[in-house]
Amino acid sequence: MLKQSHLQIEMDQLSDLVLTPGDPDRVDRIASYCRNVETVATNREYKVVNATYEGRQLTIASTGIGSPSAAIAIEELANVGVETLIRVGTTGGLQRGIEIGDMVVATAAAKNEGTSDRYEAAEFPAVADYDVLSTLVDTAQANDEAVHVGPIATDDAFYNETEEIITTWEEAGILSVEMEASALFTLARRRGVRAGAICTVDGNLVEGTQKGATDERELPDKAKNNVGRAIEIALDAATQL
Repeated sequence: MLKQSHLQIEMDQLSDLVLTPGDPDRVDRIASYCRNVETVATNREYKVVNATYEGRQLTIASTGIGSPSAAIAIEELANVGVETLIRVGTTGGLQRGIEIGDMVVATAAAKNEGTSDRYEAAEFPAVADYDVLSTLVDTAQANDEAVHVGPIATDDAFYNETEEIITTWEEAGILSVEMEASALFTLARRRGVRAGAICTVDGNLVEGTQKGATDERELPDKAKNNVGRAIEIALDAATQL
């Protein structure tokens, strides 16, 4: 098989399990917890690294921002035989009391994005794989870490999340919003791949603390610091999957 066009990867180059942050810089942060780190490929928003964590071989691959970019990564990872995907990202809270730095493990994701529409009708569910979901939750509990567990929303329009839309999500009991999970869950199901997601809260749209709304850099310090906790949970979960 030829190299995949965007990730520049080939069959038998990667582990069966891949952690998928959006940010390529976060690939390096996750890799800093690991040993035997080897860069496989870098191209555009995609960076792919192999590593070992507590004896478990795994791959870390960035997906870029948004569902179109993530879908390309998921398709190409599935093409080379990857079996399990764990998103390690950030998300904006949609319920009062969900604080910056909290963690959310998604059970499912509302499809407020256009990519999955090209694959199937909206009524088909975008849900996390049960084994990945339960392992993330159990690992968090074993590490004495509290996580919010429930449905999230995936949205394309970061700068067009109006008060009306936010209120609708809040009233529906949606925990948080991000930009990749529904495409991840949809394509993983269609390709026969297991997928889950753990995200760190970087703001709360209901409480008016959206990411980038303050003079801090992209991530508030508390979220930036607590991303490490989500990374550790994802890595520990990987050793059991």
